[in-house]
Amino acid sequence: MTAKNNPGGTVRRGRRPGTSTTRQTILDAARARFATDGFAATTIRRVAADAGVNPSLVMQFFTSKDELFAAVMSISPKSLSRFSTVFDGPDEHLGERVVRAYLEVWDGDPEDSEPLMAMLRGAIVNAQAGSQLREFIQARLLEGMGTRRVDDPDAALRAGLASSMLVGLVVGRRIVGVPILAEAETETLVSLVAPAIQSVLT
Repeated sequence: MTAKNNPGGTVRRGRRPGTSTTRQTILDAARARFATDGFAATTIRRVAADAGVNPSLVMQFFTSKDELFAAVMSISPKSLSRFSTVFDGPDEHLGERVVRAYLEVWDGDPEDSEPLMAMLRGAIVNAQAGSQLREFIQARLLEGMGTRRVDDPDAALRAGLASSMLVGLVVGRRIVGVPILAEAETETLVSLVAPAIQSVLT
């Protein structure tokens, strides 16, 4: 089913008939909106308008824009949780936690890694998909940086650099298959890459 704007300009209140149908309508609207506007510019309100429902209904199915994007891209809740919690803990080990979490997700169970790999392969050949992936990872890093953003005018640049480094590492390891990267142990890569990520983020 393809989501369409409500021509009358009014938004339906409450649940629409058929929970599964409504959820799919919202997902279709979100997929189209993310593709058109990108992750950063897409809002719950715009997705709701496209789907012809109230924003509160979108939030009943998906508790945040992150979760909505994850559902559109078939990212598992487990993977999303790892992306969101890497900033828990002391700053001195931040780079290590970030690199390990990202590598473990992409190198982990097929249930978690395959949707991400599909999204990454799409990003290689499709500019829109690439932009969405970079924006999503950058947003995770920016959110995790939290209060640092207030006093750091370069916070967005730092998050962008870190996300590019992480995506580049996974591309080299899993897509291009650079032998030395593909064969390296995860902990070896963590020990080598973590100091650079640590420096960029902190």
